[in-house]
Amino acid sequence: MSTLRKARKEDCAGILELIHELAVYEKEPEAVKNTVRDLEDHLFGHSPQVFAHVVQDEAGQIVAVAIWYLTYSTWEGRHGIHLEDLVVREAARGQGHGTALLTELARIAVQRGYRRVEWSVLDWNEPAIKFYDSIGSSSMDGWTVRRLDGEALLEVGSQCATEE
Repeated sequence: MSTLRKARKEDCAGILELIHELAVYEKEPEAVKNTVRDLEDHLFGHSPQVFAHVVQDEAGQIVAVAIWYLTYSTWEGRHGIHLEDLVVREAARGQGHGTALLTELARIAVQRGYRRVEWSVLDWNEPAIKFYDSIGSSSMDGWTVRRLDGEALLEVGSQCATEE
C-alpha cells in the first residue's frame, strides 16, 4: 500500500532522484544543478517558500512527488498554487499517484481559499497532456510562458534600481 504525505527532510535524496528522472525524460539530463542540501534548505529551512508532497511505496521508496509554491492573483485577490514539478517514477505510472497528488493540491487550495492550481507542461508531452485533460484541467490559450535567466538576467539585474 502506498502512502501520500507531506515530504520530510529524509525524503530529499529520493526527491532529487525523481528530479533527475524528469530531466532525463525532458531531454535535459545535464540541466539539474539542485542538490540534496539545496532541497533540505528550501523545503525545510527557516522560512520555506517551496513545499512538496510525496507518494511512498510499501518498500519505503519515494515513487512520486509534487513540488509547489504559492502564487498570488491580483485580479482574484487570492493566493494560488503553482505546481513546479509532478513526477511519477516510470515503473509506478498508471497506479493513480499523479491523480492523488493533484487531488491533494486541489484539496489544499480549496481548504485555504486559494483560487487556482496552475502548472506548465511541455507541448510535446502528449501523455502528460492527456492525463491533465482527463482530470479536467484546461490550457491557458493565448498565454506564452516567458523567462529571464542567464546572461540576460545578470544584465537586467545589475542595472540601477530604486532604493528598497
